[in-house]
Order: sequence, then C-alpha cells, then structure tokens
Amino acid sequence: MLSAVHRRIRAAAGLLALATVAAAPTPRGDFVQKEGLNLNSFERSGRVSAHVVLRSGSDPRLIVAFPAGNSGVGLWFDGIDHPAEWTMPAPAQPITIKDAKGRALHGVRFTATIATPRLEARQAVLSSIRVLRDYQALGTAPGEVLTPPVADRTGLVWSRDRLDGAPGYRLEVHGAMRGGAFVADKAGRITLSITAVTGETPLTPLTGKDLLTPAVNADPKARAALEYLSYREKFLAGSWRFDTYFGRDTLMSVRLLMPVLQPVAVESGLRSVLERLSPEGKVAHEEDIGEFAILDHRKEDGTSSAAPTFNYKMIDSHFMLAPVARAWLLDDARGRGRARAFLAENGAGAELMRNLRFVMAEAQPFARDPVVGKLIGLEPGMQVGEWRDSNDGLGGGHYPYDVNAVFVPVALEAADALYRAGLLTPYLSGEDRAAFERLPAMIATWREKAPGLFAMEVPADKAAEDVRAYAGQAGVPAAPALAALKGEPVRFHAIALDRDGKPVPIENSDMGFDLLFGHPTEADLGQSAQLISRPFPAGLRTGAGMLVANPAFASAALQARFGPNAYHGTVIWSWQQALAAAGLARQLERKDLPADLRLKLADAQACLWDGIDATRSVQRSELWSWAYKDGAYRVVAFGAGAKDVDESNAAQLWSTVFLALKRPAGAGHCPSASATARTHP
Repeated sequence: MLSAVHRRIRAAAGLLALATVAAAPTPRGDFVQKEGLNLNSFERSGRVSAHVVLRSGSDPRLIVAFPAGNSGVGLWFDGIDHPAEWTMPAPAQPITIKDAKGRALHGVRFTATIATPRLEARQAVLSSIRVLRDYQALGTAPGEVLTPPVADRTGLVWSRDRLDGAPGYRLEVHGAMRGGAFVADKAGRITLSITAVTGETPLTPLTGKDLLTPAVNADPKARAALEYLSYREKFLAGSWRFDTYFGRDTLMSVRLLMPVLQPVAVESGLRSVLERLSPEGKVAHEEDIGEFAILDHRKEDGTSSAAPTFNYKMIDSHFMLAPVARAWLLDDARGRGRARAFLAENGAGAELMRNLRFVMAEAQPFARDPVVGKLIGLEPGMQVGEWRDSNDGLGGGHYPYDVNAVFVPVALEAADALYRAGLLTPYLSGEDRAAFERLPAMIATWREKAPGLFAMEVPADKAAEDVRAYAGQAGVPAAPALAALKGEPVRFHAIALDRDGKPVPIENSDMGFDLLFGHPTEADLGQSAQLISRPFPAGLRTGAGMLVANPAFASAALQARFGPNAYHGTVIWSWQQALAAAGLARQLERKDLPADLRLKLADAQACLWDGIDATRSVQRSELWSWAYKDGAYRVVAFGAGAKDVDESNAAQLWSTVFLALKRPAGAGHCPSASATARTHP
C-alpha cells in the first residue's frame, strides 16, 4: 500500500527527456483483444515486442510482458468495492529510453482508463515473467527483486537494475493522485499514463516471407499472434505467461504448422530444440533466462551468473523430436532437399543423433521385457511429465498413455527411417549401427504390447449408469449421450497407469497423437471416431468444442479433479482440436481402410469441425471452459471464474496452428448433432 512506501521525490524527468518514441502506429479498431477479465494489446516494432495485459474486475492489475529475457513489469492494485473494466483508447507506442547509466531500455508507453473512484497500488514486481507468474499465483516474490516506488504528485515510478547490474526494468504510472492513491476525474474515470521498459536483449523477429508461405489460411488475428511469438532464436510458447522457449510447444507447433511454414522457420524451431538438448540427449522442456536464471544460480552455486538453465522433467518431449524431425527431413519435399545441409550445420546432426541414442536406450528395457514396470514413467518425485502438466493432469498416473503407446514407438520408427535414408551416416559409431539394426524388433514389441496395457472397457449397463450420474452432476442432458451409446460398452485408452499398472479411467483426447503420428489399427480408429463424435459425457463432444478429458467413468474423487475449472479437466484446448483434425485428415488418406470405417472417421471429422467452427472467436486462446444454459453450451474464458486454477494466454503458439488447417471440402455436419450441441458465445 502506498502509505508504507518511501515517498521520495526525485527528478525523473531527465530520463523521460531521453526517450525515443517510434512513429505512432495508425490507430486501428482491433488493437485490443478481450478475453474474460483480461484486456490484451500486442506491440511489435523494431526492437520492441511487448504484450499489455490489463485485468478488470474487483482486483485490478496491469502487466507488460516482454519476450526479451522473458521479462516483465506488473502492478497489482488493492481490491475495489465494485468490479470495473479497463479500456485503452489507443495502441501502445514503442519507445526506447536510456537508464541513468545511458543504457537502452526498450518498451511501450500507453494510456489506460478505468471507471472506479480510487486505485491504490499494492505491489509492483519488475523481473522475470516467471517471478510475475509466481506472484500472481502465490502472492510472494523474492525480496531481492522488489523495489519501492519513487512518488510525487503525478504518479509512481519503479526502477532498478537487473540483479547482476545489467540494464534492468522501469515502470512509470502517472495520473491524478490524492492521499497516496490514483483518483477519478469528474466523470468517474481514472486515467493513467503508463511507461514500461526492459533492458533485456531484444530477440530477432521472424516475419513476412521468412515465416509463412502463400498457402497460409487467411486469418489476420491468428497470423498476428504467430508473428508476435516467432523469432529467429526460438518460438515463444505463449503470452503473457510463457514468453520463452518450451520444447513440446515448439515441436508440436512446428509439426502442425509445417505445411505453411517457410523452411527457415521450420529449421529455426528444430534448431532451438537441438541447441538445448542435455548431454545425454533429453529435450529441454523450459529455459530459465534473464533474471530468473540469476535467481537459479544464486540458489545453486552462489553466483549471479545469467547463463541460461534448463529443465528436462517432461518425458514426452524427449520422444517428440524424432518424429517431428522425420516429418521435415524425410516426409516434406522441401525439407528432404535441405536435410543433409541442415544436419551438417552447427552440429545439428550430431545433436539429433544424441537424442536418438537416448530414445533407443530408454526403449530397450520394455522391448526386452514388455511389462508395466518397464514402461517410461515420470521422473522420480514428479507428478507431471507430459503435456497435461498440472498436478492433477494425469489423475495420479505414473505411466502416461501418450508417451508409451504413441511417442516411444513413433520415435523408434522415425529413428529407423532416418537411419535407412542414410541421413545419419556421418554421425554414427559402430555401436550405433548395431543399435539401429535392433530397431525393427523393438518397434514391433512396443507397437504390439504397450497400447493394450492402457485399454479400458466399461460394460454397457455400467456405462449408461455412469453417464446418467455424471450428466446430472455436470448439469448437461444425458439423453443424447445415452442414445449415442446404443447399449454398447464404452472403450477407450486410459490417460495413464499408476505405479501398480492400474489404469486411470479418464476418457481423453490423446488419441490425436496416434492419429497424426502413428498407424492405428482399425479397432483403435473406430474407438477414436466414437470418442470424438459421441456427445459428452459419453464422449468428448460438446457444443463448445472437444474436451481434453472426461471423468464420467472414474471415481468421485477423480471426477472432482477433472472439472471445468481444472487446467486439464473438462475444458477445451485449441491445439488438441487441431491435432485431432490433422490426424483424422491423415488417416483418411490411407488406402487400406474399409468403407464403413472411413464413414465413421468422416462423421467424427464433421463433428470435430462443427465444434471448431462454433468456437472460432476463442480459437487463438490457450484454452477455454464452458457452461450449459438454456439448452446450449456457452464458451467461458478460462481464468475468468474465481475457482479457475489459472488464466489462459491470449496468444498461444500451438493455438495458431489452424493457419495450416481447413475444414475439408465437402465435409458435412455432425450426423448426431442435436439442440444440446449448439453453442452461444
């Protein structure tokens, strides 16, 4: 609170006099994007990339996130009596100013207004986005990064160097003040002039002809989001919360966008993954850079080094690299023509070979003895390890379905294909050759033995009983789901197995990975088609899109962990719909499927695309939830509710992948659609 702040008056005007303001952007009507309580505005111009996030409601907040160093500045205000909404009358202007030592700080200046009588600053945090995320979630931040404001009659200024003395961060908030708080004018609105800058090194944008081909879909907003997240050094996972490299997000997004990405963009993404491999060949999940890296080093070795640190806790990423590399280096004609040159450049081939050695070594125990205990499990002490990386995402499971039934076998298949194409020859040792010759037998064991360990079957009577009960609990109609069951058992693959090999009985969307990367059996394809097309809670289909999880056939305790307020619960993730759409299209290209199965897959495709088309307005978001009211599903922004465990990113890398996907020509509509599948915004 301001009353506790050191009210020192210093001449800050000198800094402002040094500001360089880029040519003001032409005002446009779509420069803000509202999602739930958040008002978002993105600016990328020259050396400035910034994401303004103004949070409305009873707990106002402002954040400006910078891809440079994954840094940001944020200001949390005290709660207000009546919810109020932020507005931005014009786009933010990119600026460069100098700090007291003459070093450049890059950022934005903008005006924001809010209709409330009084705003009192509670806490400002200037640091890494990781620190801001933790403060948002936990209400705490390391003491060494906190700094008091300089206050005068016109506003508040927070400014400091980075912990190692490098150029740091600055936040200025100016407006009418009285009694230590910002106060409204006669019209009842508070108007704030805000300057936010960082001294972290700017990234190099990937834009225009270097990013996308002419085949890209015409979606200006999705394209703008992708451009904001695309740099020669790396792709960013999402903003505001993940403004840096994430291995899985990079690999899946590159794969799904590959048909419309330029070669330099594909190879930038692959190279960013290869450069961050561990010595044994693991794919880095996330990097700590900038001030968060300094905090890491202070804990680990007592230094203030800013050298990046990496974590390798996500086991799925290790097995994604090979199939995505294969998709580019072998399956795509453009990549095939560049493959040898790419692998020869900057050690890429040797790095890829390091990952393949790791994959083969990890797969060997199960190949020799295909029992549950030899599957790929989460790292010791971890509750997370694949894309469902919230603590409840796997429902207490230890051996994830997607890793073991899909990614390990497809990674082995990709390694075998790359080897037999001769692309790996310059990087092989004698031991490597022997290992590659064993691959066909290993692949066969994983393909034949692993998926069946996750197979679930709920008897018809029990399935109907569970659907009725869960429909009542969720507040959705049971009749369409029961009709879709047709008195048959329900079959699906468990989301994971626990340490004892017991399945975690959650219907899930991870069959999309097998559709896109694998060669599913006819039985598995039929099962996937049912899962996609059956109405919730018999399957995953809702009028708000395809759910990523359905706990209708699980215990009450598990159901409580997978609701519409859970990050990986009965919610919709945009990229998971894209994954299923791309996977269904790939399977329908097969020539070995019987006509009746092709019809089921086409029906599932139509149902999926009906849901996708119904939620175009939120398609670029990370995820969303839903409510059922007046006979229809309604999209609800995730993070807008008091019970939501987190908030969604307004720009998410893998939510831009529909730039490469279109509803298939001639596709009909879901044959089992009903009034319950309608969606209202």
